[in-house]
Amino acid sequence: MYDLADGLRLPTNGLDYAILVIYFAVVLGIGFAAKRSVRTSLDFFLSGRSLPAWVTGLAFIAANLGATEILGMAANGAQYGVYTVHWYWVGAIPAMVFLGLVMMPFYYGSKVRSVPEFLLRRFDKSAHLLSSILFAFSAVLIAGVNLYAMAIVVQALLGWPTWVAILVAGLFVLVYITVGGLSSAIYNEVLQFFVILAALIPLVIVGLKRVGGWHGLTTTLTHSHGHNFMTAWGGTGIGASNPLGANWLTIVLGLGFVLSFGYWTTNFAEVQRALSAKNLSAARRTPLIAAFPKVFIVFGVLIPGLIAAAIVPKIGTPGSNLTYNDAIPLLMQDLLPNGVLGIAVTGLLAAFMAGMAANVSSFNTVFTNDIWSQYVKRGESDAYYLKFGRVITVIGVLISIGTAFLASSFSNIMAYLQTLFSFFNVPLFVVFIIGMFWKRTTAKAGFWGLLAGTVAAMINYFWIYKDHIVAIPSDQGANFVSAIVGFVAGAVVMVAVSLVTKPKPVEELAGLVYGTRSPGMEEPPAAGDEAWYRKPALLGTGALVLAAALYLPFSF
Repeated sequence: MYDLADGLRLPTNGLDYAILVIYFAVVLGIGFAAKRSVRTSLDFFLSGRSLPAWVTGLAFIAANLGATEILGMAANGAQYGVYTVHWYWVGAIPAMVFLGLVMMPFYYGSKVRSVPEFLLRRFDKSAHLLSSILFAFSAVLIAGVNLYAMAIVVQALLGWPTWVAILVAGLFVLVYITVGGLSSAIYNEVLQFFVILAALIPLVIVGLKRVGGWHGLTTTLTHSHGHNFMTAWGGTGIGASNPLGANWLTIVLGLGFVLSFGYWTTNFAEVQRALSAKNLSAARRTPLIAAFPKVFIVFGVLIPGLIAAAIVPKIGTPGSNLTYNDAIPLLMQDLLPNGVLGIAVTGLLAAFMAGMAANVSSFNTVFTNDIWSQYVKRGESDAYYLKFGRVITVIGVLISIGTAFLASSFSNIMAYLQTLFSFFNVPLFVVFIIGMFWKRTTAKAGFWGLLAGTVAAMINYFWIYKDHIVAIPSDQGANFVSAIVGFVAGAVVMVAVSLVTKPKPVEELAGLVYGTRSPGMEEPPAAGDEAWYRKPALLGTGALVLAAALYLPFSF
């Protein structure tokens, strides 16, 4: 079991604790205030589909700002350098734009309450049940990652043993999610977004000052890690060597297409925020609004990771008790004065709570609506499902507490998360993308494609990579390959099964396949939605152009 590095205890004082206590009081206050608006299961699971786009957009990006972003991407920066920008500018923005422009009309227009429910309508119960089980399982695993990361900070703050920190942190999140449902999670995520920024910005500014600015940081790391460490595409030619252990083809296909689109378009922890929007226009704009802060957040996590690599050269090296996950806590300990330290600790805890709450709230929705109400207790009253939703939330948090200890075996939790995404999200994306764009895809193809993609990705990782059947230099490189293998296997099986089985009648595919419409997709724009700055196409194009422009300074 991984414990925080010896001596890594944050020098907090009364001011820091006061900031932390105030924040926790506000979070609980929001949870109890949101309780008053929870009268039906739709209120609990999807906020009654009543929220404006700016709220759902900020919640969308805050839900992603969990362990993946803060500890995980800073660890990536310390281990792989500027290659980390690929997770944002090619590994997020295009997929977020695709979700907003192409997929949200199908999700929102069909009035589904979850991603697996869409598969039920497009395919059949076998694909629906398998996707529901896989999603519920992955949700609690990812929630556990955020909980473990949160425990690292609590341990550094209070000196508690890891298991105590995990238990206390998990129970706190449990209170405000169980009480206020998705509304509580979303409004807290909006608050958490700004608190997270308040934590990261001082760390970047003070850290750069310590290492002599960007020029000093670049000079130091180029000397110690080589020129490619500070470029995005250097050394990524096929057959070339680089810190990431991946070439441009696996980066573009494995990360930029398969993993990225698999995560952003099928991960219900994200899609659920858009489904809670008040109308179709707001739902489409949700991921597009989120794309703009996503473009720049990379600097808030990459730069601290680079600074940690510069000022703590032994981080992550064999024989050192410092793992890459320690990058952010190390800088907080070394660089921040009291008061600012309290804000930074609060921001980290906010990030982890946002990530955990997003996955727990999506877990309770899928388990209640897609498993329990479909296959165990059909036809019960709405009050029954509302009560059951709260009960399964408690169970989900308790399971997450258990899965938090799995994350402790990875020195870079980002590698662990990407492994989970390649197993669960990529096969889902295969089924979605083929089923949504090919009318001939049959109901049976959904189940067998999902199963084949999941099994193939696991075989590649646990056998081909772990048993060194094929030499892959790093965990992340192996994840990119697993994603490609899972995608190809799922696609081949789906096409083969579709060619030998009978497709659904065309009239049953209305609003579920590209080129068809459903009544929900004809929703007229709300007042003000016709304004030029709210046009989804303009927002999406702007995000893509901005991401491409930011690549240029890091490409040579």
